[in-house]
Formats: sequence, structure tokens, C-alpha cells
Amino acid sequence: MNRLLVLLSLMLIFSSCASKKKVFQKENKQVEKAAEKRTDGNFSTYTTSSYISKFKTIAITEMNKYGIPASITLSQALLESGIGNSDLAKYANNHFGIKCTSDWKGKGYYKDDDQKDDCFRVYNNPEESFKDHSEFLKRKRYAALFELDKDDYEGWAIGLKAAGYATNPKYPDLLINIIEKYNLQQYDRKEGEVEKIKREDRVLSDINNNIPKEKVKDKTTDAPPIIAGNKYVVQQGDTLYNISKRFGLTVDELKGLNNMSVADIRVGQELIVKK
Repeated sequence: MNRLLVLLSLMLIFSSCASKKKVFQKENKQVEKAAEKRTDGNFSTYTTSSYISKFKTIAITEMNKYGIPASITLSQALLESGIGNSDLAKYANNHFGIKCTSDWKGKGYYKDDDQKDDCFRVYNNPEESFKDHSEFLKRKRYAALFELDKDDYEGWAIGLKAAGYATNPKYPDLLINIIEKYNLQQYDRKEGEVEKIKREDRVLSDINNNIPKEKVKDKTTDAPPIIAGNKYVVQQGDTLYNISKRFGLTVDELKGLNNMSVADIRVGQELIVKK
């Protein structure tokens, strides 16, 4: 009896897996068919030079918006997309290997990666992929990277690996080698101190707003903004920059008062705001 139950269970598992496989294959065919219709079957074939020439402008645009070095964006795209010639880039317009997450509402393209039949995001065009790459990085785990200078490609390469973007221990070296081999750092731009502070404030505010709201039981209920005379309770949407300006401090002074090395704050956190 037990053997029969085990056999039936295995048959159900295999049947379920086979059914899912068919669904994934069907969805992939639909994505591929749409791509062929969109391009009339004339898919772009890139060399490294033509790829850089094609996408350097969007990489620079995203850098100026968010502070991600253009060299980092281009090197990641070259590496992850096989110079734009992988099936994922060809059919799904996915140039960074970004996978479907619980908040992804678009179509998926399935291929084996870390797991069998991993789901990857499908975009209408490559530019959407580049823009979504920036949005994807605007998460708490990558927040510290946005405090780096936007021409610090080495810091970004090392930081991406440290934050868990890739599992390959040689990932920073791979990016840096691509950047320096093809002189991608020429597209990076320096920024002034005031410009950097404003950019950090805007991006870190976005990151704080992207963090899911804490559960009610974990939140400070009706906590006053100022407590004990010299402390402030961080509110939703706050950044170190706007808090520092509110209390007549610089960002560095606010960090120093609270022994902080990065601008990573959370709702409900208490900060000393008076010297």
C-alpha cells in the first residue's frame, strides 16, 4: 500500500513538472513570436564596438539621473547580455539578466539559471531594460553605492558583489576588466559636492519610499518627531540630507553625531540632531 502511494505521488510530481514545462515553453514561444514580428525577423547583431555606440547614451542618461556610473551600466550589460546577442536580449530585450520578482507585472521568459526554468523579465525594447536596471538598484541593499562618486566604477564593481548582485567571486574583476579594456570610464562624469548631495538626497529618498512599510505592530505608534530635546524620529520619506537641512547641520555633521558611516536610515530610528 505504501509503495503504491509513493508511486502515485511520484507520478503526480512528474505530471505537474511536465505540465509547468509545457506552460513555460508556450510562453517562451509567444515572446519569441512577438519579437520576430516586431523586428520582421531581422534581429540586431552586435560587436562590442557597435553595442557600446548604441547604448552609451542611455547609460549616460541613467548615470546623470541616479549616479550609477555609465561604465558600470555598460559593462554589466555587455557581460550579462553576451554583447546583446543572447536569446534573453534578442527575444526578451533583457540586457541585465534581471529576473521576475513578486512585484513584476510584465511577461516572463523562462530559462535555466540558478534554478531550472527561472523567470526573466521581458521588455518592449532594450531601453526599457536599461531604465529598469536603474530602478532595480534603487533598493535598500544597494543604498550605500549611491553615496559613491558617480565616476567611482571600482567602488561600484566591488559594492555590487558585496551587496549580493552576483554570486561569482570574480564579478568585480570581470566588470573592471571590461571597463578598462574598452575605456568605458570615458563616459563617466564627475559631480560637484552640492550636485552630489542633491542627487543622493533624491535617490536615497526614493529608496526609502521603496522599502515596504513596516508592520503596524513593529511601528512606533504616533511617535513625536522630536524627543528628549536633541533627538529626531525618522519619518517615511526622510533622508539624511533633508533632516540635516531641517536642523541646520551638514550631512557629515549629522553622520558624526550618530557615528554613521553610510546614509542608511529606517523609519522609527532615533537620530541625535543637536550638538
